[in-house]
Amino acid sequence: MIVSCQTETKEKVVESPEELTLLVGTYTARESEGIYMYKFNPETGDSKLVSVTKGLNNPSFLALSPNKKNVYAVSEIEGGSVISLALGDTTLTELNLASSGGVHPCHITVDKSGKWALVGNYSSGSLAVLPILADGSVGEPVQEIKHKGKGPDKDRQKGPHVHSVNVSPDNLNVFVPDLGIDKVMAYKLDQETGVLTEGKSMSVSAGSGPRHLTFHPNGKYAYVIQEMTGAVTAFNYTEEGLETIEEVSTLPEDFDGKNSSADIHISPDGKFLYASNRFVDTIAIFSIDQQTGKLTEVSHHSALGQMPRNFAISPSGKFILVANQETDNIVIFDRDEVTGKISPTGKEIKVSMPVCLLFVD
Repeated sequence: MIVSCQTETKEKVVESPEELTLLVGTYTARESEGIYMYKFNPETGDSKLVSVTKGLNNPSFLALSPNKKNVYAVSEIEGGSVISLALGDTTLTELNLASSGGVHPCHITVDKSGKWALVGNYSSGSLAVLPILADGSVGEPVQEIKHKGKGPDKDRQKGPHVHSVNVSPDNLNVFVPDLGIDKVMAYKLDQETGVLTEGKSMSVSAGSGPRHLTFHPNGKYAYVIQEMTGAVTAFNYTEEGLETIEEVSTLPEDFDGKNSSADIHISPDGKFLYASNRFVDTIAIFSIDQQTGKLTEVSHHSALGQMPRNFAISPSGKFILVANQETDNIVIFDRDEVTGKISPTGKEIKVSMPVCLLFVD
């Protein structure tokens, strides 16, 4: 709701922006107590803590239901769980837990119908489909799929490692980057039963370790970031699946060192792609050719912290918030809508081990 402040003569109306809810998923290995809720001013970038949902074990990755009434979190532990929560204006209320169908769940999403939660389990190299019940809670998995195979890296790719689960904009397909087997596995989604049927899966460069995926707002393109090589693979998307366009590096041409790429997002206007790199601790920026989906490097910016595992773009595109896991800070950057470049606002949120940022507008 927009709040109007009027003078007695009603000659002037000053509108204050509606605050956004910002949810922060964390690892609870140090000082974090669970999921943190903030109110975020979309015009100034100011934030304030309003509540903490305590007693949750490593509630790392978060997903929002299409009706914005519920939030789903993975409990990233060996006996993995999915936690369902009711979303209030200032609080999250836990509803129930269900099995994630695997070990160390690291990613979760909800399909466009709001009927199904899909979760990826890193250590077991598996994914599961959980029904979302009428009250917003989750049931036990209706399907569990374990990937097979390995990659050339003997330390990191001894077996499959599902790193994210992504539903296509048309809700017909599910794409699952698997770091351990260098593939983006593809599945057809039955929206009535939740059952996944394997479709046209895609291989990426050997030893690259595909991690997170994002779709362009126009629904025509998809982009996958590779954790181990720092590359981004661009794809055309149709109902039939993905088709490779190109692969580009998120690292400077003269880079020589240790890196681990993490997250990837596109600005709301569809003009720019952003990617985070850990150890190097940067955000890489690319412009997107709207006709071809190809990427052109724009710039690289310090994350102003260590281990930028996750980041989020505010719904208007005005700010980018970068969650630095090892320095316990979320840095707030201004985003230039013309150039795509980012600059520090001087504002940050202090929270222990932030690993997922979720805006609710």
